[in-house]
Amino acid sequence: MTISAGKLWGIRRLADRGGRFKMVAVDQRPPIKNLIKDRRGLNEAPYDDVAGFKAMLVEELIDGATAVLVDPHFAYPRAMRFFDPAKGLILTLEDSLFSETDGARLSSEIDDWSVEKIKRVGGDAVKVLAWYRPDAPPSVCSAQQDFVKRIGEACARYDIPYVFELLVYPLPGDVDQTKDYVEMGGKTPDHVLASVEEFAKADYGVDVFKLESPVGADAVPGVGNDGWEAVQAQFDELGKLAGRPWVMLSAGAGMGAFRNILTHAYRAGASGYLAGRAIWAEAFQAFPDLDAIRAGLRQDAVPYVAELNALTDQEATPWHDHPVYGGRPDVTPNDAGFRHAYPGFGG
Repeated sequence: MTISAGKLWGIRRLADRGGRFKMVAVDQRPPIKNLIKDRRGLNEAPYDDVAGFKAMLVEELIDGATAVLVDPHFAYPRAMRFFDPAKGLILTLEDSLFSETDGARLSSEIDDWSVEKIKRVGGDAVKVLAWYRPDAPPSVCSAQQDFVKRIGEACARYDIPYVFELLVYPLPGDVDQTKDYVEMGGKTPDHVLASVEEFAKADYGVDVFKLESPVGADAVPGVGNDGWEAVQAQFDELGKLAGRPWVMLSAGAGMGAFRNILTHAYRAGASGYLAGRAIWAEAFQAFPDLDAIRAGLRQDAVPYVAELNALTDQEATPWHDHPVYGGRPDVTPNDAGFRHAYPGFGG
């Protein structure tokens, strides 16, 4: 597989010099807004509370990250003054509110927001989350596939990396019903693996996968612990099906559980992580005491990021060594003909 010049540069911006991703997510909306509105006793979380917390996250966690994922509602407008321009910048495109048809979820873009705007504001990559169940009604699966493909085409046009996140969710009749942005209770490896297999097809244009554990987070033992080999087989299949660089998401897993997940993912060829709540959720529980939140980030989250980074340095596969490229990717053509071959936005 070849990679275009813009995507090559963008992916390099997200990783460290060794090609490993250590990325922090602060784009979450419902998980942050819901806690704030409940603590405030309001129907809606105040903008300044949400944006202020996200700005604090960027300020406190930026040093340990290779890139940060932000949203255009709260984090980008308020936190950019704390952003290190040497770090990679990812912006999310999907709306946190989804619609439903026959109990199955349909995704959409944030209104008045686009791949073009993400490119224009300086984004190094576009991130999109799509809810997906391969056993959902065919019309819903088709709509979700079209949504993902449409964004992939726009990312190709503007030559910006496409970081694609998949989450399975409960359908009507499943035992564990929730609309929260948390790992689905009772999910099976087949739910996750079949979804990855679909979106690994070239038509979707995904450059980097952001994937959930194929096994429930609390059931992941960590490499070397009892029963780890059976779980490892599921992660190995996940990496095989992804077919390109991939990172792990935390989906609300606790610190210990997420570290265990990474040991399996790295053994299966993952190139790093893109995580949020596993890093900062514990400190956030102190809201509205901002001083306590900041202290928690410094005492717990920052050392935890350092721990994850050490594990990543030791065990993750550099993204540019993924076999999909058939060798370390480079600008093509890498000679005086480059400017003639490289297309403009029109084609």
